[in-house]
Amino acid sequence: MTNAIQQKKYDQCDVLVYANAVALGEAAAKYTAQRIQSTIDAQGQARVIFATGASQFEFLQALVKHSIAWDKVDAFHLDEYLGIADDHPASFRLYLKQRLFDLVKPRTVNLLNGTADDPEAECARYSELLLQDEIDLACIGIGENGHIAFNDPPVADFHDPKMVKVVELDEACRRQQHGEGWFPTLNDVPTHALTLTVTAILRSKAISCVVPDERKAPAVKAALSGPVETACPASILRSHANVNLWLDQPASSLL
Repeated sequence: MTNAIQQKKYDQCDVLVYANAVALGEAAAKYTAQRIQSTIDAQGQARVIFATGASQFEFLQALVKHSIAWDKVDAFHLDEYLGIADDHPASFRLYLKQRLFDLVKPRTVNLLNGTADDPEAECARYSELLLQDEIDLACIGIGENGHIAFNDPPVADFHDPKMVKVVELDEACRRQQHGEGWFPTLNDVPTHALTLTVTAILRSKAISCVVPDERKAPAVKAALSGPVETACPASILRSHANVNLWLDQPASSLL
């Protein structure tokens, strides 16, 4: 990809390193826009999953500037806190509405309801939506503990029979959410969430994983250089046939 200062393959995962988070975000956005539009050109529509969090800021800021036939895009997201209303500052629904969906207006926006009366029924409802057709592209990140979506090491299952499930968040994950400023104290961070499973993510035809920041460097090293195991859930990305992992120099510093 253009402007990458380093490019290397780890098993089946294409890793591209950029000078900083802005350059990374612009490159990932260009790839994503082209991938979505070429999918629409080929089949008339595209089904795309989007991630949230501080790591996605530059990517989403760049993505909304691209010309895409958004009226042919069905959008999904990766996860949502259990018990968090959609107007809470840390809500992933609010995050994506403000930074993406309200700006580009996809054909459909399919959101996980963190305040559903029956979380298990909500997981089943969302699973049915995901399974209505293939997912063309999943735009994800990697957590400081190596998670993808909210599949933290204690709950990640590479052969999960479910598409969506309720999970308990481990302390490292909750510390990250507090550290990024989403919650005033650690005690305010929810203990549970709804998440797409590893199975659901790997079912996507292509995966684009955006990971800036030096604090992610240990997780990146474990994901790419360590064993493929649930101790670092992101390591499973190396087994997928079409993955691009976008890093900035700080995130790649331990490779």
